[in-house]
Amino acid sequence: MADQGNEKVPVMKEAGAQRTATEGSPKLPEYGTDEVIQTVEHDLIITGDDLANVQEAAKELSLEETRDILRDVIQNHENDQNFPIQVLQSMKEFVANDDVFDHPDQYGTLIAEMASLSSGVLINQLFYIRQPSITLEANVAQLLAYPAGKAWEACVPSWEFKLFGQTHNLNPGKFNKKEHMLITIMANVGFTTPYTTDIILSQFLPQYFNQKYASHFSYQILITLGTNFIGYGIAGLTRHFLVYPVHCVWPASLVTIALNQSFHTETDLAVPGPFKRIYTTTRLKLFTLAFFGMFVYFWFPGYIFQALSLFSWLSWIAPDNLNLATITGMSNGLGVNPLPTFDWNVLIFDEGRSPLVLPFFFWWNAFIGIVTGGFLILGLWYTNTYNTGYLPINTPRVFDHFTDYYNVSRAIDYRGIFDAAKYEAYSPPFLSAGYLSVYLYFFAIYTCVLTWTFLYHRHEIWNGLKNLFRSGQENVLHPDVHNRLMTRYPECPEWWYLLVLLASIGVSLGAILGWPTYTTAGVVFYGIALCLVFVVPVGIVNAITGFEITLNVLAEFIGGAWNQGNALGMNYFKAFGYVTCSHTLRFSKDLKLAHYSKIPPRHTFAGQMIATLVASFVAVSILNFQMTQIPGVCTATQKDHYTCPGINQFFTAAVLWGTVGPRKVFGSGGMYTVLLVGFPIGVVVPLAVFFARKYFPTQRWLRDIHPPAVFYGGIYYAPYNMSYLWPGVVVSYFSHIWLKTRHTAFWAKYNYVLSAAFSSGVAIAAIVIFFALQMQHVSIDWWGNNVVAQGCEDTPCVRLTLADGEYFGPRMGEFH
Repeated sequence: MADQGNEKVPVMKEAGAQRTATEGSPKLPEYGTDEVIQTVEHDLIITGDDLANVQEAAKELSLEETRDILRDVIQNHENDQNFPIQVLQSMKEFVANDDVFDHPDQYGTLIAEMASLSSGVLINQLFYIRQPSITLEANVAQLLAYPAGKAWEACVPSWEFKLFGQTHNLNPGKFNKKEHMLITIMANVGFTTPYTTDIILSQFLPQYFNQKYASHFSYQILITLGTNFIGYGIAGLTRHFLVYPVHCVWPASLVTIALNQSFHTETDLAVPGPFKRIYTTTRLKLFTLAFFGMFVYFWFPGYIFQALSLFSWLSWIAPDNLNLATITGMSNGLGVNPLPTFDWNVLIFDEGRSPLVLPFFFWWNAFIGIVTGGFLILGLWYTNTYNTGYLPINTPRVFDHFTDYYNVSRAIDYRGIFDAAKYEAYSPPFLSAGYLSVYLYFFAIYTCVLTWTFLYHRHEIWNGLKNLFRSGQENVLHPDVHNRLMTRYPECPEWWYLLVLLASIGVSLGAILGWPTYTTAGVVFYGIALCLVFVVPVGIVNAITGFEITLNVLAEFIGGAWNQGNALGMNYFKAFGYVTCSHTLRFSKDLKLAHYSKIPPRHTFAGQMIATLVASFVAVSILNFQMTQIPGVCTATQKDHYTCPGINQFFTAAVLWGTVGPRKVFGSGGMYTVLLVGFPIGVVVPLAVFFARKYFPTQRWLRDIHPPAVFYGGIYYAPYNMSYLWPGVVVSYFSHIWLKTRHTAFWAKYNYVLSAAFSSGVAIAAIVIFFALQMQHVSIDWWGNNVVAQGCEDTPCVRLTLADGEYFGPRMGEFH
């Protein structure tokens, strides 16, 4: 984060000094003078190569254009934690100084600096660009695609052929960056397992709903194509909100670009760095060394010495001590531990999001959220509120009043529909203290993100609405260099995406209405409506900060209430609400990646459509193999360990929130109704921060508070805890605060590539370990592997126990 220091850049004073020393009308300075270069490099924290692009674009800006752009920047980034505050203050002073515009010839240096700053903003917020995350699947695909592409370049003959009236060549020349990136985008689509896999398996298998029609290939492919392509259709229609605007950086894309450049850049400039040295190592060499280094190292925390991964050393002091394990335990406690791991895989636990590349303010705010959540959990558990003392403190499992895992078959009939009589004779569902806290934070984050985006991003949303009805990318307000360069390619018309959306709705309705799903067509449209309400707010937060707020809990909550007693109906609602929105964001991120890489939009459209189509058929084919050719699939005794823990959890959630339903859990008179206070909390907190900034504008620490990130930290519990998040705070501070501000060129050259190398090394090593050793049941039995599963870290401890035949909670006949 660039605004940690308290030093203010005195650009206005310098300009005033220049004016008093000048009698006539001096010639405006060149944009490449040392004065301008040093000031802009310092303010934006960018390298000379980046600045050269900024200066070239700045030459095209007039004084009026500069002022208009800066006004927009001030409006849009007044409370943006990523935007350097000293730059924002300089811009405000510049715009407010009428004398600059009355006598521009006397403010040459200042105008040159401001033009460079404004142009830098238009080149996708270069200070934003330095804060990306990484998607593991995309990096692995990139890594494997490069040798394959080079082998094709060397071995395949240059044969020409005609297709649809156009001439094509099997080997048109050198394997280049755009080809490599398009392969990566297509692979990223193909890596995604369709969410409908969970729905279909839970429908078909006898231990779940036992609905045999789910084995019909036509039903499977229709519902899979529907959920996959609906997300792409909406992504195309939201390009003016999530792809074209310069503030939508989509940080994960930038690491992928950095890795791509490492493979294809032939020149690599030396940069100054730590220890007053000049570093000449190329990015590709660094990637190679770091990749193989991490590949070798990961064998220790991942297989040989697993205590390095879950380094819960405080709980080892007394493994059976209940209070010690509760506070410090990394597996079954809250993870209060200053040194919890030596494993990079633990640092990227949140879907591969790397602390080297996500902004420091995110990690710090998330840590505040997880700490406050920890106090709440301890309060619930130690006071036995909601009978949480009888259950493990931090688990996502659901229990009955005998402290056993909830047996959903004892509350449903043969159709999988809620059976009131059986439910009354069994038990209501009970949640752990950690899981209760997670639900409270989830409820808060949904209203928080809507309030936050209205308060701080309504101008961007309004611009997106205006641009949506303009014809062509050239009409985007204040287009940056990427938008200008992309105008050379024909754009994909909105009706293409609309057609994809309508076709997806059609095949989805065909699946739901063509088979006995006991579900109405409304789940498709209401699910899409839920996505449309949240996709832009959630997408803006994701595109700027790099973390995604998922709609799974909200979709379960609304879908379960609307489809009361029908688990399958709730599943469909969740698929067309939560999954559609998640896919939309994934596709939007890839569209931005193609945008950065200057891949023609229609090529990207074709690539993603083809990849999604192929991936859908492949996934359904594999699903049928699993369903019919693997004996005992998804049972606890399956001989090859295809026990399907994810499907079990999905089925439990489906029945609890679809069959039992949120009305019995959170509704009037429900056991956990008080947790609904999260919804108003999510409105109050961002409003409080907003007005606090208004009344205390000089308090810079208020500017660093990001309520969505705070609430996001709180949802990490059950099963994660502080031990997973805290290392990210330390590493991100070192990267984004200490290293970036002191050695900017060194950081810009190596930071992203190092993150990509580490994550790729972990991925490949994990694959080798799994297939070569773990699948063959080869393990190492010694203290360094066994100590992580001792005492309460093996079997979760509870505060209170039941006598034989006793149960806790409401008495039989008192719950409905």
